[in-house]
Amino acid sequence: MHQLLSGALSIEKLTVKISNLPPSLAGLKLVQMSDFHYDDDLLSEKMLIEAIAISNAAKPDLVILTGDYVNTIAKPIHQLALRLKNLESLYGTYAILGNHDIYYPSSKLEITNALTNVGINVLSNQIAYPVGKKLALVGLADFYDREFNPEVIMNQLDSTTPCIVLSHQPDTAEILKKWRVDLQLSGHSHGGQIVIPGLGPAMIYYTKIVKRIPKKIRRKLPFLRKTHSILRHWQWSEGLHIVGNNQLYVNRGLGTYFPGRLFCPPEVTIITLEVS
Repeated sequence: MHQLLSGALSIEKLTVKISNLPPSLAGLKLVQMSDFHYDDDLLSEKMLIEAIAISNAAKPDLVILTGDYVNTIAKPIHQLALRLKNLESLYGTYAILGNHDIYYPSSKLEITNALTNVGINVLSNQIAYPVGKKLALVGLADFYDREFNPEVIMNQLDSTTPCIVLSHQPDTAEILKKWRVDLQLSGHSHGGQIVIPGLGPAMIYYTKIVKRIPKKIRRKLPFLRKTHSILRHWQWSEGLHIVGNNQLYVNRGLGTYFPGRLFCPPEVTIITLEVS
């Protein structure tokens, strides 16, 4: 079972400085969770319960969920939603969908409804102001969704207002460089799952090797093409990064795929906002 190879759950804590953040919002606390892939094999019930307990113990102002609640079929979302209903925060839980949540044409609506029915606010190309008009929270449709069109939503924002963007796929940070994004919260990569201590995700080196293989051969071997369909910027596979003038944080997720995790534990992230 993949979950047996995931390692212990890690609590990541960081402070993110935001320019022009109103003093009244200094110290605002967010908890981020991502990539549940809710399944007895990919995410154990024990780890899910532990993650929710960690979040509640942090007493966050906002809880942020950055997609991939299921693996393929949408059915598990109903049981997962009942667990996520136990998340506690001052201003609510906000969520976006990931690529696995739109795997089937009907999945998007079923997952959105299941989360909404337990009080979770699902954003898809929408702007919310859960703590007031001085901080915008943007939720984008998934990068692989035909509705992904950040220009429409980002151009509605006041460039003087601090902005947090929820986008499942970290690669969108490249697209979002043209707008003010004080903090982008993403998942999707699982941190690469296999990390070489001191060097980073093994996928960085694997993709370099793959690029040396002639394209004619790569086209005939689908598994060699898959690395780019997952993530292009593997250097952004986990942690905090500066992309242009923006900040990007990538959560390693809770779920675990084959062959498991090595030096890349699943995580719950606690983020405190401060004035730059």
